[in-house]
Amino acid sequence: MQWTPGGSDEDIEDRRGESGGGGRPAFGGFGGMHIGIGGMLLIGVLSLIFHQNLFTMFFGSGGSPAPAPSVYTDNGSRSRADSQEKPEYEFVKFVLNDVQTTWDKVLPASAGIPYRHAKLVLYRDEYPSACGEAQTATGPFYCPGDQKVYLDLSFFQELAQRFGAPGQFAQAYVIAHEIGHHVQDLLGTERKVRRLQQQEPGARNQLSVRVELQADCYAGVWGHSTEERNIVNEADVSQGLAAAAAVGDDRLTRGRVSPESFTHGTSAQRTSWFKRGLQSGQISACDTFAE
Repeated sequence: MQWTPGGSDEDIEDRRGESGGGGRPAFGGFGGMHIGIGGMLLIGVLSLIFHQNLFTMFFGSGGSPAPAPSVYTDNGSRSRADSQEKPEYEFVKFVLNDVQTTWDKVLPASAGIPYRHAKLVLYRDEYPSACGEAQTATGPFYCPGDQKVYLDLSFFQELAQRFGAPGQFAQAYVIAHEIGHHVQDLLGTERKVRRLQQQEPGARNQLSVRVELQADCYAGVWGHSTEERNIVNEADVSQGLAAAAAVGDDRLTRGRVSPESFTHGTSAQRTSWFKRGLQSGQISACDTFAE
């Protein structure tokens, strides 16, 4: 990716030097914490280890993993960690600003409504959100309760090393996907789907899949803009597609969990919808509820 450090910090809340309050996260679909990409990776791995459908447990009964222990015990170590993460911080800031600047233009032009910027909260280990406790183990997620994205920068190492999706555009895809959920919130999709899930509990997972695939498509809409401006090339796009495939339900569980329990879509579905947004650059191409 072609990018430069700098730009405004206005949409970033840096909470890496603060600790969370230990509350229980509200897992599930809309109306509570959106389980992000990292959370899906973790649940998929645990499903393989324990040979159980842990997706059903997390999305059906509201369980929560134990908080990750804090390893930053003094101001000196926190300061050193902040310094080491400076390149990642600058990259996240660039991507966040670029994604939201794109939606500043796309949303009014395509949907006739103004785009309101989301905040991105950087934290370590755990931090309270309006949807419950943000924890490293849950991965990046968007919380509709406060319209913020929560991200622990250590997730990017997991994405590259454990799940085979390295590269900056793979990381950018994660941020763009979560901002895609914010776009859904602004469009009223979040509220509509939450009502449908309450009215039709049996369709809860199917609706969740459609929501996640639409967020992938919205990430592609931003990707289309970066291609037009020569920020990314074909190799970068391949990284984004690899990231989308890496977090497919079937890839995470290696087919050991039934499709009825899927909540984010298969690798093929995720890459397909990301491509649709990437090729069209239009919100209208992202109607996952019509198919």
